[in-house]
Amino acid sequence: MSDALRPMARPRLYEQVIERLREYVTSTRLSAGDKLPAERELAQRLGVSRASIKQAIVVLEVQGLIEARHGGGTYLVRDTLDAEPVEQLVERRRRLPDVLEAREALETKLAELAAERRTKADLDELEAALDYMREEISSGSNGVEGDRRFHAAVTAAAHSSMLAEFMRSIADQITESRTESLRQPGRPSRSLGQHLAIFDAISIRDGRKAATAMRRHLRTVAKVRLLTWNPDDDVEQ
Repeated sequence: MSDALRPMARPRLYEQVIERLREYVTSTRLSAGDKLPAERELAQRLGVSRASIKQAIVVLEVQGLIEARHGGGTYLVRDTLDAEPVEQLVERRRRLPDVLEAREALETKLAELAAERRTKADLDELEAALDYMREEISSGSNGVEGDRRFHAAVTAAAHSSMLAEFMRSIADQITESRTESLRQPGRPSRSLGQHLAIFDAISIRDGRKAATAMRRHLRTVAKVRLLTWNPDDDVEQ
């Protein structure tokens, strides 16, 4: 039977709130660092409950577009509130745990092998990636490219063609998890520090230490706001 006449889904109220907030930021020319009106004021002006405002704020926070400071208001992280569709967020939230699990299994072993097999040229590539990420963070970015280069250099240093092929097969999903992790507040500099620990272990050819450092790093990567978000919490239709 055709599902063409299936019931039409109503947009969630908080999604409408997000669109109004996006229009507000654009029309008032707010930019990164500027403060949004208080939740109570937003609820009054938009004619919705504070629960709907809170859910909209959470979705924007999950996407790294705003920062909600406890007791201090809500501030823009970027110059716009061009939010990702909620359906895409829900889908990414669904597959992210599997991606993180696969990364820990693969990359922990890659770090161990890298410590055992690395060459001087491999160490040079790892150092170059660390320098690149350090420069990115210093310039105010999240260090996504430097992070990619570092993990790619670890994979190359392991000299395992099969494991490298596995990594290539999930490259797109890894990119998603990397971006999700590095937009968490304070995460870029913390990741850089963990990369340095991995590098140190690889440089002294300590496979066990390298594996432990990589596992610790990837478990930090797994701590993202998206995984604590429930799209149907406290929502009014």
